[in-house]
Amino acid sequence: MSHKAGYVNIIGKPNVGKSTLMNAMVGEKLSIITSRAQTTRHRIHGILNTPDYQVIFSDTPGILDPSYKLQETMLKAARSALVDADVLIYLTEIGEVPDPEDKFLQKVAKAKVPVLLVINKIDLSNQEKVRSCMEQWDKILPKAEMIPISALKKFNVESIFNRILELLPESPPYYDKDALTDKSERFFVGEMIREKILLYYKQEIPYAVEVEIESFKEEKKLIRISALIYVERESQKGILIGNEGKALKKVGRESRLDMETFFQKKVFLELRVKVKKDWRNNERFIKNFGYH
Repeated sequence: MSHKAGYVNIIGKPNVGKSTLMNAMVGEKLSIITSRAQTTRHRIHGILNTPDYQVIFSDTPGILDPSYKLQETMLKAARSALVDADVLIYLTEIGEVPDPEDKFLQKVAKAKVPVLLVINKIDLSNQEKVRSCMEQWDKILPKAEMIPISALKKFNVESIFNRILELLPESPPYYDKDALTDKSERFFVGEMIREKILLYYKQEIPYAVEVEIESFKEEKKLIRISALIYVERESQKGILIGNEGKALKKVGRESRLDMETFFQKKVFLELRVKVKKDWRNNERFIKNFGYH
């Protein structure tokens, strides 16, 4: 039997459930899932292997109008997903009205690879609204195949996966057969910490935060991790730490529990907070964090 392999890139506006869909496909929690928009900042590859195929799912940052340098790099990452895909998933949701003048959508319409238009969150709607939504999108992306789903409840997710396998090109694997992702352990540690900040803090704090893993030392029965959390202002540092350090301790405790589940090993986690003024507009700083 021939072997299939290829890149399946998931694109769409912020907060439509891209991370939920990719994690459901891969069967692992690789992307941050919160109710907030802009949680995914990097392109994250989740790799699914069997003897017959290798599917490389790519979760991309949400498509938005950038208001600072970091968002510009996020938009660039989303655009790059149009270039290297073997199958493109455009994820939308019930209630999102497509704009015929949207330049990004116009590029999707011209894509040379198969496009699956996946309509998420149908569990929050009814048949009439779903049918109306599909008619609207058919005018914008007439060549796309439409699949209505609920990523959260995993309804119809298997239909997407089966269609992807049909569309994948014949190819040897791109990654080792035991690979789960192209990201490092340090990357996922930083994402676990950032996810807790997104969950527990309001307003601007989560978006002003970046996490640097200063050290990651794995021993026989323990992993020792030291992480530095950057914010943009002293006031944000105070809020992040909280009264008597209680807020930061909660972030540390919840992050550590996730890490222990992920690594299947005890974790000692040390967190510190540092101010780096206006880091989201600092190109050198952004590049140092792996944004391109």
